[in-house]
Amino acid sequence: MNAFEVNFDGLVGPTHNYGGLSFGNIASERHLQDISNPRAAAKQGLLKMKALADRGFRQGVLPPQQRPDLSVLRRLGFDGSHAQVMTRAAKRAPELLAAVYSASSMWTANSATVSPSADTRDGKVHFTAANLNAKFHRAIEHPTTTRILKGIFSDERYFCHHSALPDVSQFGDEGAANHTRLCQDYGDSGLEFFVYGREAFNESALRPKRYPARQTLEACQAIARLHGLADQQVVYAQQSPNIIDAGVFHNDVIAVGNRDVLFYHQTAFMDSDKVLAELDKKLPNTRLRAICVSEDEVSVEEAVRSYLFNSQLLSLADGSMLLVVPHECRELRSVSSYLDRLLVSGGPVSQIEAFDLKQSMKNGGGPACLRLRVVLRDDELAAANPSAMMNDALFAKLNQWIDKHYREQISQSDLADVRLYEESLVALDELTQILNLPPVYPFQL
Repeated sequence: MNAFEVNFDGLVGPTHNYGGLSFGNIASERHLQDISNPRAAAKQGLLKMKALADRGFRQGVLPPQQRPDLSVLRRLGFDGSHAQVMTRAAKRAPELLAAVYSASSMWTANSATVSPSADTRDGKVHFTAANLNAKFHRAIEHPTTTRILKGIFSDERYFCHHSALPDVSQFGDEGAANHTRLCQDYGDSGLEFFVYGREAFNESALRPKRYPARQTLEACQAIARLHGLADQQVVYAQQSPNIIDAGVFHNDVIAVGNRDVLFYHQTAFMDSDKVLAELDKKLPNTRLRAICVSEDEVSVEEAVRSYLFNSQLLSLADGSMLLVVPHECRELRSVSSYLDRLLVSGGPVSQIEAFDLKQSMKNGGGPACLRLRVVLRDDELAAANPSAMMNDALFAKLNQWIDKHYREQISQSDLADVRLYEESLVALDELTQILNLPPVYPFQL
């Protein structure tokens, strides 16, 4: 039976703003207090989805979460009407109001870890929503993430959903941003590559000094157990502490893989030679094709600024691959020159396409951040919610929906406006009907 990689992109929510909430994410911190354009952000992401769908890639849509999450503010002691809760939070704790307004669920690479049925012991596709407990504004996402994933992948004959890991620092989990699946063909048994930043229960182990390591080894091991992965199907590697301190807060900012190809920066992992050797040894039925970018070719600073590695690596019909990069890669001369050399190198990457995702990039998310990869067989794809799959009709409906409901700008002062909250509820209520979703949101009109 045929199997495919389906990319489910997160639709940017109507409260997209620049709150600078993510310490360790240089772009997020740099653009604190900028005025955002939610309408442009949503359409930039939507255009990428449609362009890839038009090229024959299977493309789905994941809805945003309801924001602001006023139930969190009420749990933190703010009471009264919706307007009073927002006004009081804006006056007394504006950082909390900004956190519950965050549209960060748009970066669905962080939403969950997914293991395809070819890898799992019970032959089902397994999903574990990420607890994201390193950041308050993201730690509130996973209950709704689980409901959304269950709403799209509901058939228990094919899909198995796990609750997020315990919401404590020892099991910090950032989802697919630190997980890569390698294989010969998508339907074959593959190798699942987990990258972590620190060992939670080993205080003597190396860890970054400036910025937090968000993913723990213990979280990776727990997900492998939950998903029923055999030891020979798993490789664990530690991300270099130095590059985390340089602003590489997830592995997908410094490496990306697809099938038998791993595209990575030479500084990405501790003991890279050992990691690559284990990947090559365990990868079933094929050899690893590693594309290493040296510090001399592209520095870590340039990689972070351009998000070269936060790209999508997609398989083309002829067996070669398309690299989907943000426009920033073509605006930075050293990175653009490297990409030109990559194209003529005779390696697996035969095409490169750049997309304008500036609204997302200003908050620290490129093409890879915006999508969750789900490998599905024909029958599994048929069992998923067809209304969430990108086509001409859905593209038109979502554009009309965005035009109807999204503002063209939001500043931090707008977050105390109860009308923005009400607009968001109305918009997402309509979106659940467009995507034919069961009730997934905690608040109703």
